[in-house]
Amino acid sequence: MQLVTRQSSAPFVLASASPRRRDLLAQIGLVPDVIDPADIDESPKNRELPTDYGKRISLEKAAVIASRHKGSFILAADTVVAVGRRILPKAEDEMDARDCLALLSGRRHRVMTSHVLVTPAGEFRQKLVLTSVKFKRLHSSEIDAYIKSMDWQGKAGGYAIQGGAAALIPSINGSYTNVVGLSLPEVTNMLVGNGF
Repeated sequence: MQLVTRQSSAPFVLASASPRRRDLLAQIGLVPDVIDPADIDESPKNRELPTDYGKRISLEKAAVIASRHKGSFILAADTVVAVGRRILPKAEDEMDARDCLALLSGRRHRVMTSHVLVTPAGEFRQKLVLTSVKFKRLHSSEIDAYIKSMDWQGKAGGYAIQGGAAALIPSINGSYTNVVGLSLPEVTNMLVGNGF
């Protein structure tokens, strides 16, 4: 199903290697002409707030890719999972994932995705979307089972809502697709509003 009708002949570049973002775009009928992830240092700065961090990283990704693909529509994004002022890591090992799940257990947290669209004219448009996510109180057996699933690998906050973690999340307030990695309503609005 094609939900976004393409009006422009300018190439559409996705500045991300995330298969989840590609799958989300496919849901609305968008297939990038080019996938070119930006290889940048994504370390948070000292005392950087989660919203500032997400905005900075997405802009840096967009700028790197814009320098390589002039005259294109470029979509870059960064998804941040935060508890208060604390930015949770992308879980690279079991210890990261366990620490994240223990922190999220029985609490609400915020998932924010900063979306940046670069137009063929080189203009940058940025939009931050926030979603509140509530985890149930997790028993150690539930954490063990989720760790065994390996769904946590490379995921911000150590979980993927589109996988087994869905059984651990009784409610969200906001965009579900934002938690997966892109707010599809926002991406659609940005593209249509900028002549795509």
